[in-house]
Amino acid sequence: MNGSTLRSFNCKNEELPVICGFVSISFKRDQPDFAAYSPMFDDNYRVSFDAKIATVQELVQPKSETVEGKMIGEHTDLTLQEMITLINHLEGYVKLAGKTIPMKAADFGLIQLRTKVRSRDVEGVLNLIHTVENNMKRYQTELSEKGMTEAFAARFNQAGLSLADDKNKRYMMVSNRAALVQNNIAQLNDLYDQLIEICNIGKILYKKNNLAKLNDYTISFLLKQVRRNSKSNDTAPDKPANTAVE
Repeated sequence: MNGSTLRSFNCKNEELPVICGFVSISFKRDQPDFAAYSPMFDDNYRVSFDAKIATVQELVQPKSETVEGKMIGEHTDLTLQEMITLINHLEGYVKLAGKTIPMKAADFGLIQLRTKVRSRDVEGVLNLIHTVENNMKRYQTELSEKGMTEAFAARFNQAGLSLADDKNKRYMMVSNRAALVQNNIAQLNDLYDQLIEICNIGKILYKKNNLAKLNDYTISFLLKQVRRNSKSNDTAPDKPANTAVE
């Protein structure tokens, strides 16, 4: 497919098959009315529409990718949980060092880092890790005297590298999907064209005699329903993380 093909619809890629799924349910219910209007709206037409929905759904959000994303998320959560423990231990070493380290935990970067970890702000965590690790190196002697080992410092560093790797995997996953969808945008446009065809006839059939059914074929109404009942997702890929965590 030509990657330069323009989208003929305004909703998000992943919203299109969801809207079509709602219309498909309504169409199956009202198929006798549609068939009475035109014989083209037969079972083959309905099956074709459902097949296109399934194809586009797999294209914009593959099941394999959903599983991979869940695994990455679970790994990120485990790493963040470990980081809370590491931060607490490091804060203890800083307190034991007392006045030999001329800064408080907040100045060390630990308070801010803990806040970012608890809010699952991976980008913020990665930015603050550099500050904390620089301070760990600056006061390595003082911290080592109170029990901080090289192995502990390595665990801290590895946690940062692990988070950066997870972030890059998510970036590549979303970026590759966006490229794949763009290269096959004609399939989404084809589905949208059939959606419009069904909705146009639905409006003709129900505009004057059934306002409830009319909503079932009004794309703007359905889109609001989809967005109201789903979490806000940013489909644009995040910037890749800098893996040079020191």
